[in-house]
Amino acid sequence: MSGILDGKKVLVTGVLTEASIAYATARLAQEQSATVVLSNFGRALSLCQRIAKRLPQEAPVVELDVTDTEHLATLADRLREQGVETLDGVVHSIGFAPQEAMGEGFPEVAWEHAATAFQVSSWSYASLVQACRPLLANPSSVVGLTFDASVAWPVYGWMGAAKAALESVSRYLARELGPEGVRSN
Repeated sequence: MSGILDGKKVLVTGVLTEASIAYATARLAQEQSATVVLSNFGRALSLCQRIAKRLPQEAPVVELDVTDTEHLATLADRLREQGVETLDGVVHSIGFAPQEAMGEGFPEVAWEHAATAFQVSSWSYASLVQACRPLLANPSSVVGLTFDASVAWPVYGWMGAAKAALESVSRYLARELGPEGVRSN
């Protein structure tokens, strides 16, 4: 049986548990006949590898820390080692803010904590897409998962600002990469 993603290859980042949106995305992509590769890093890497076995077809897992320039620089080559010569889709399901950047006291948060939230939750979308760019097909699609950043949520702190930035990053990527056949949502 073939699905609407038959023959497509998709990288799904941030798979951690079966309850995650990233896991559901990977599962549905496979159910629609896509080839899926997962990524995570650190302690979460082994969790991702275990979860990969629970998908309809076990997916390969590549290590990817979006704050590590070496990981980003070598991502395309490491995906090729997994048999992925082109990517039709990239799902950015990555977000993190230190506890110090969350909660009340928004204006008092130190830059280092806010910067981490922005680097991991916003800037990483563009850096991930750039790392995958040599493999992106024409057409292809990149998707960044976010949280409603149109309001200021209690206790969300700088993560809310970082998610608002992610939405803006997506618009800029769409503007820059649209002529190459890459959609950003």
